[in-house]
Amino acid sequence: MSEDDTERRRRQEAELRRVWEIPRGWRYLSNCNNQVVGLWYTGTAFVFFLFAGVLALIMRTQLAVPDNDLVSAGTYNQLYTLHGTMMMFLFAVPIFEAVAILILPQMLAARDLPFPRLSAFGFWCFLIGGVFVGGSIFFDAAPDSGWFMYPPLATDTTQTGIGADIWLLGLSFIEVASIAAAVELIVGVLKCRPPGMRIHMMPLYCWYVLIVGGMILFAFPPLIAGDILFEMQRLFDWPFFDAARGGDPVLWQHLFWIFGHPEVYIIFLPSIALLAMIVPTFAQRPILGYGWIVLAAVGTGFLSFGLWAHHMFTIGLPSLSIGFFSAASEAVAIPTGVQIFVFVATLLAGRVIFSIPMLFATGALAIFVFGGLTGVMVALAPFDWQAHDSYFVVAHLHYTLIGGMFFPLIAGVYYFHPFVTGKMLSARLGRWSFWLMFAGFNIAFLPMHITGLRGMPRRVFTYPADHGWDELNLVSTFGAFTMAAGVVVLVWDVLRPGKERAPRNPWNAGTLEWVAGDPSEPWGIRSVPPVTSRYPLWDQKNLMADIDAGRFFLPGAPEGKRETLVTGVLDAEPQQVLRVPGNSFKPMVAAVLIGGSFIATTFHWWVAAALSGALGIAAIMVWLWTGTARIPEKPETDAGMGVTLPLYASGSASVGWWAMFITMVGDGTAFLSLIFAYFYYWTIHPAFPPAGDPAPDTALMVTGGMAALASWGLMLLARRANGADRPQQVRATLAGAAVLALAGGALLVLSPWQAGLAPTTHVYPATVWVIVIWTAVHLAVGVLMQGYCLAGSLAGRLTATHDIDLRNVVLYWHFAALTAATTLAVLALAPLAM
Repeated sequence: MSEDDTERRRRQEAELRRVWEIPRGWRYLSNCNNQVVGLWYTGTAFVFFLFAGVLALIMRTQLAVPDNDLVSAGTYNQLYTLHGTMMMFLFAVPIFEAVAILILPQMLAARDLPFPRLSAFGFWCFLIGGVFVGGSIFFDAAPDSGWFMYPPLATDTTQTGIGADIWLLGLSFIEVASIAAAVELIVGVLKCRPPGMRIHMMPLYCWYVLIVGGMILFAFPPLIAGDILFEMQRLFDWPFFDAARGGDPVLWQHLFWIFGHPEVYIIFLPSIALLAMIVPTFAQRPILGYGWIVLAAVGTGFLSFGLWAHHMFTIGLPSLSIGFFSAASEAVAIPTGVQIFVFVATLLAGRVIFSIPMLFATGALAIFVFGGLTGVMVALAPFDWQAHDSYFVVAHLHYTLIGGMFFPLIAGVYYFHPFVTGKMLSARLGRWSFWLMFAGFNIAFLPMHITGLRGMPRRVFTYPADHGWDELNLVSTFGAFTMAAGVVVLVWDVLRPGKERAPRNPWNAGTLEWVAGDPSEPWGIRSVPPVTSRYPLWDQKNLMADIDAGRFFLPGAPEGKRETLVTGVLDAEPQQVLRVPGNSFKPMVAAVLIGGSFIATTFHWWVAAALSGALGIAAIMVWLWTGTARIPEKPETDAGMGVTLPLYASGSASVGWWAMFITMVGDGTAFLSLIFAYFYYWTIHPAFPPAGDPAPDTALMVTGGMAALASWGLMLLARRANGADRPQQVRATLAGAAVLALAGGALLVLSPWQAGLAPTTHVYPATVWVIVIWTAVHLAVGVLMQGYCLAGSLAGRLTATHDIDLRNVVLYWHFAALTAATTLAVLALAPLAM
């Protein structure tokens, strides 16, 4: 390298270091860099895992011998509810998003994900919600009705106390974090790949992130809708699950398991994704059957939404339904098996290098296959009738989740630890950790199959002697502590000082995340390379040296801005140099305020909840105003390699448009879940609406719906006027649209009010009210967006060529109009046809 090249490289690295600098001291908490936020996220999820593990050890100690009195029945109920809740909601799902935020940008050769502040906001929501839910046990206020919260027990405020509210509102807040992270990850995979990485050349991990992110958009919203109905019953006595007033507790089971069973695969698939990166590396060859494994992952995700009722075989479903769900439950084994056979075939075709990550990967496959076989058993209704709510199901659940999620995750910890820290974990301690975990797990959970078949029910805090369960429970407790010892060894290995420094790309992997050199450098990849292979480090000669030398896209930061490359969704052709916002306390402040609103609602502090929520919305508006859609000082910039790219893009070319679209897909799924509830009640009642009950005022509802649709029409006119550079017309149209939207929302709410529908008397008026309120709230959010665009126009930030905000708001209004039209059709027109 010439002296000039050396100086140029030194200057570019200094620019990048200055622009991407990680703040020190108390400002460290303002960090929005994916490397830091991902590490925070991952560490916090593991802390919650360790806490939930301690709860499990207390339960196992209680069950070690019959008639034990270590803890009371009430304390035990809190322990098992919080253990399941934290493992599912605070570890298994968040750890996927945490790891993806940490490693995905490097795998995509991106400087950062497109919305770094959204990632930070999601983390703070996760931390606040997790501490709120988990910390409740120290105040004897933890939820105690099971991590599934079945009514009518959980809806009875005298039986469950405040714990159920903590569960509902705390997890609803955490679900905000999950959906925020899913939006960030999906847009990152679609729009931030390096040039040449076409959709069929992505690393398999990226495919899994895309599939699981999509599953979150369709799985979490039904639970959010169910949480709304559940909390409305607990707070205001609206009878959604009260059979005496027309409700049905089985509806909660449907909404919960429409989320709950896809969640198993939301947990499982990201861990399989880690194996998809580890197996080719240690086989030292590309994975066999790339297309097959992608199709199998897509098929697994799709079929997972058709299995929910196999958790409900014992509630009295029709035989036809049982047959359908049983067949679907068996069918999902096919794409799952394809993925496992692809891994085995790749190992057989390669020259396997045995290592600690491969040790955990092999153990994961063994445990998961066994768990899958018992899954086939419980998918058969006659067997499920015998095993349901026994310890056989507990054993199956843990074999599936620990084999399918935890062991692959620990394989990923050993595999990616050098990438994250630049240090190697100990092979000797790794072997100790593996064998303690592997042996302890099987000692703990294998006997539970027999315990269950001998009749021991789950969720009991003690049991009498001489039922054939005594020795099996003692063995299970010994196994649990043995496994815990393996976790302690792992934690010590990760935290111990003096670890050996890792060489660069220590495993000789072929994917781009291993280009990263010193993890202390905050900029991510040194320059963004064109990609011509699925394993570019193996197939593209001198690629790492050329990246280090800054010979590709975005080699420096001469304008002092954080930048990343945006490419096409399918072909990954360069489209834009995106300037991403830097570090800020605004996401943390917004999360604290929104979280405060949820927490205050839990304790019925209505004024505090309203004030905190309003301030949280204001904080988000300030965050958006100061950190997004900024008009650059010039239209284009030199992206490197002789390519000039725009700094601004709107419509479907912008990452913001995709984020809005993806968010509204999830929002629409939640709304459709409420509509599902309406028609579910219609199927179980002889007449719905009930004969003689008042109906909403049709004239008011139709007028309100038409006003909402007219507001949408004015938004289309505003977009057209803005494109013709007529700002006065844009402002007038936006103001008129806001007035119509406010009027439409008010008339929709007035419709059941004027008709005298009392939501506490019967489930019909309650359902009408919740759908109307949902629609009115979305119209009010639309008014906020219209006001934001109006302010942007007045401030000169909305022009004919700089119209990201307006286009995104118009996209929102497409969904808002569809929501209003659906509400009108279901509440005003459908009863006429019934």
